[in-house]
Amino acid sequence: MTQTDAAVKARSGPAWSRVNWRDYVVYIGFAVVFLFFAITQGSNGFLTTSNLTNIVIQTAPITVMAVGLVFVLAAGEIDLSIGSVVALSALVGAVTLRETDSMLLGAAAGLAAGAAVGLVNGVFVTLVRLPSFLVTLATMGAVAGLAREVTGLQSVPVGNDAFLTLFGQGEIFGIPGLVLWSVAAVVVGYIVLRQTRYGAHTLAIGDNVAAARVSGIKVVRVKIMVLMGSAMCAALAGLLYAGRLQGARYTLGEADLMSVIAAVIVGGTSLFGGKGSIVGALLGSLLMGMLNNGLILAGLSVSQQMMARGAIILVAVSLSLRERRG
Repeated sequence: MTQTDAAVKARSGPAWSRVNWRDYVVYIGFAVVFLFFAITQGSNGFLTTSNLTNIVIQTAPITVMAVGLVFVLAAGEIDLSIGSVVALSALVGAVTLRETDSMLLGAAAGLAAGAAVGLVNGVFVTLVRLPSFLVTLATMGAVAGLAREVTGLQSVPVGNDAFLTLFGQGEIFGIPGLVLWSVAAVVVGYIVLRQTRYGAHTLAIGDNVAAARVSGIKVVRVKIMVLMGSAMCAALAGLLYAGRLQGARYTLGEADLMSVIAAVIVGGTSLFGGKGSIVGALLGSLLMGMLNNGLILAGLSVSQQMMARGAIILVAVSLSLRERRG
């Protein structure tokens, strides 16, 4: 049988045999986890409107960070510093609010802190040509230390009503502001990735950086932009934490990196670049939030929740590796 005959036979087989089920892992996983907790924890309030809304609210910062990380992974890079950026940006924003009582200045200062970290990451990755894994691993530690030095390990309360309304506790037509932030991040991320030249260039670089460079794509600029974008999404997540918790402290975001990576990878974004899914990242973050919520209702400890997230990452990475080798 020739190669052409084999291809024709494959196309003529059952429709289900031609489906790449790895593309639907997040949808299947979401449905399975939801049904599992609906059955086992329904009597504990899992299916109540308030609990489901709380899941979305609690995962809003994860969703925002996941959107930014999709671009980084799609470009063939990684950003391990986002958890530390969350704490630094929240503290910088809170301190600025305390000193100026200006919501605009506080938000701008927090976002600027994130942009600065992203710029440092981008410069070292593109101009110094160091692996993004090592660069962001180093900045993760440096930024975490800086966050501790900003206020001397002291929490900073946030009492600015405008800030709290915009970034944490406000509602529009009865919809919590944090839910709207999640929706806005996903919509903007989807449009930018799928409908703009910048998104197309990001995917092209992740797919084949040499070919992208030959075709005229400004690889250095795009990589710096994706790393700055990821850091600014983490900074926004820090502001959302500060708004929801009415304060900032150096521990914010320290446990989020694993959840964000899990959400993005489970959502269908490739570890090797060239493929990204914003909608998948949203479902992945909701899946992680639902998993945490269900495990808490089931009485499991934090360490057991961490083991569950680790198992999910392992499965997702395994699928990603199989896809690459195939």
